Amino acid sequence: MKKKIALIFGVTGQDGAYLAEFLLNKNYVVHGVKRRSSSLNTSRIDHIYQDPHVKNRKFILQYGDVTDAISISKIIKKIQPTEIYNLAAQSHVAVSFEVPEYTANADALGSLRILEAIKFHKLEKKTRFYQAGTSEMFGRVMQIPQNEKTSFYPRSPYGVAKLYAHWITINYREAYKMFACNGILFNHESPIRGETFVTKKIVSALCKIKMGKQKKLYLGNINAKRDWGHAKDYVVAMWKILQQKKPDDYVIATGNQYTVKKFSELVMKKLNIKFKWKGKGLSSKCYDQFNNCIIECDKEYFRPLEVDTLLGDSRKARKILKWKPEYNIYSLVNDMVDSELKLIND
Repeated sequence: MKKKIALIFGVTGQDGAYLAEFLLNKNYVVHGVKRRSSSLNTSRIDHIYQDPHVKNRKFILQYGDVTDAISISKIIKKIQPTEIYNLAAQSHVAVSFEVPEYTANADALGSLRILEAIKFHKLEKKTRFYQAGTSEMFGRVMQIPQNEKTSFYPRSPYGVAKLYAHWITINYREAYKMFACNGILFNHESPIRGETFVTKKIVSALCKIKMGKQKKLYLGNINAKRDWGHAKDYVVAMWKILQQKKPDDYVIATGNQYTVKKFSELVMKKLNIKFKWKGKGLSSKCYDQFNNCIIECDKEYFRPLEVDTLLGDSRKARKILKWKPEYNIYSLVNDMVDSELKLIND
């Protein structure tokens, strides 16, 4: 049987790194696309990197960018992949308000460029395409919980750009009979989550506070509710989506919801930090057993438009894909905290 060839855009990110490792264990040949950078940006995939001099390499990096149609087209023509996973994006919601044009160029048009390259090289019958969607497309939610039939109401340039990518994927699937699918993934975290994402920020800061290396953590909307899972579980869902007989779209979520405040409390409990909250809303502050203020709200971290609640209904994925998460919020927190402490102590 001929080996499957996967092409991952966004291979150096959290999801790309976990997906690459997962596919290598499935005996795929994996090509990852990375952007040229003067500083190293491959730390998440260093453990699976293979030197170009190694014969019959299974993991190969290509230079490219989803904002560059020519590089995308060349890579797809050269590799002729069996599966393409588009995980590349400007993925920070708050930052998307600062760089809305770039966010649209990468997150919306990036998907279009890949789909066009598949069509241009007449790979519609050979190549299956996965588009990384997001719960942020639901934004100001029209129903709770959200499933594949819930109306969208994005509340950020990131959400709007991802919604274009979602619909253009469906459009190409229906117009050109492509095997093109959307995974509408709710928040998923891990020890290799980017430092500016709230869960990683909370874990990193509270670990440093516990070790006496930081005094205070500043947060935005601590009452925002999210459905948090582990990225390791979610990359399995991505793969399962492309293994079906028919292309379709799936919500991937745990079905459990917690506030940012509750997440920080779970981290403090894991670290044996005794805490007490005082005040409400923006005036909320968290104190340790020595009456030191260790968490404080800062309006600078609020978005221009807030998304108050996100909760996923993944019954379709559980039934058709036979997918279910292995991690819950407690094992996720344990994994992130244990990894962070090891990192600090090393």
